[in-house]
Amino acid sequence: MRRSLLVRQLARRLLSNLPESTVYGGPRPQEASAARRVTVTTLRGKHRRGEPITVVTAYDYPSAVHVDSAGIDVCLVGDSAAMVVHGHDTTLPISLDLMLEHCRAVARGATRPLLVGDLSFGCYESSAAQAVDSAVRVLKEGGMDAIKLEGGAPSRITAAKAIVEAGIAVMGHVGLTPQAISVLGGFRPQGKTVDSAVKVVETALALQEAGCFSVVLECVPAPVAAAATSALQIPTIGIGAGPFCSGQVLVYHDLLGMMQHPHHAKVTPKFCKQFGNVGNVINRALSEYKKEVETRTFPGPSHTPYKITPTDVDGFANALQKMGLGDAADAAAAAAENSGDGGPKENS
Repeated sequence: MRRSLLVRQLARRLLSNLPESTVYGGPRPQEASAARRVTVTTLRGKHRRGEPITVVTAYDYPSAVHVDSAGIDVCLVGDSAAMVVHGHDTTLPISLDLMLEHCRAVARGATRPLLVGDLSFGCYESSAAQAVDSAVRVLKEGGMDAIKLEGGAPSRITAAKAIVEAGIAVMGHVGLTPQAISVLGGFRPQGKTVDSAVKVVETALALQEAGCFSVVLECVPAPVAAAATSALQIPTIGIGAGPFCSGQVLVYHDLLGMMQHPHHAKVTPKFCKQFGNVGNVINRALSEYKKEVETRTFPGPSHTPYKITPTDVDGFANALQKMGLGDAADAAAAAAENSGDGGPKENS
């Protein structure tokens, strides 16, 4: 029994992302929350009770930790990483392999939310078999709980159905589908005419019939989103679709107001509310850091924590002298004097 316990403890230590080191002196993480992991069943329960579902799109470990700590229901690793993180003008360039890197980073940071990974453009359109293979990789290699795919063309519906039948939960996506901008003629809202609005609802119903557990409605008028939400028996997640959906999704960087560069301003959607102004805080902090480095006020004594005793400084200087490095010996002695290493200190 004791041996089994020790093995489990060792396994946890070896798998931990926390380095066993005295170099980093930040606060230790608290014990993991006892909150239960969100599942598709959790979302169905919230939908049945009429409780709004919260979704945030994130792409890396730090943002995933924040999403987790905030108690968000779903963390979506979106192919919008191509634009937000990698600086592209569209979502098309990002590969499945790169998406898997983002998925793995998020999976290491978020333990509570349902994790959903996007299928990137080019990894599921050719056949249902290709779609299933890609979806399997997102779960097995990316650490996700479910996948999301865009569009409602017959081939996409077939792909969604095949993935569900393979035992993988699927979130659909209708309205503005960024991977289809070649056909749509750009990033254009959908559902603004009778035919287009009907198509949004019909496509959402087809995705439900294929077995999707939820459908994202992007950039459609509020009445169209309300109609789709009423017609469906699964949750709708709105993004630029008004308040009548079962839940809402925004991109982490957008809602925090991190986007200050002109490129980011170009890809920040007009429907996004900025719940913070983090970008300005970051800019101020970086400017202050630059100033303190240039004026040599950083690092000061409080940020130079690793000490060497005067005796060891003398021995070090003597060793440098023997190596023919007199200037280096003088520099070490001067640094010790100026940094206040005048008395015995702990070696680190």
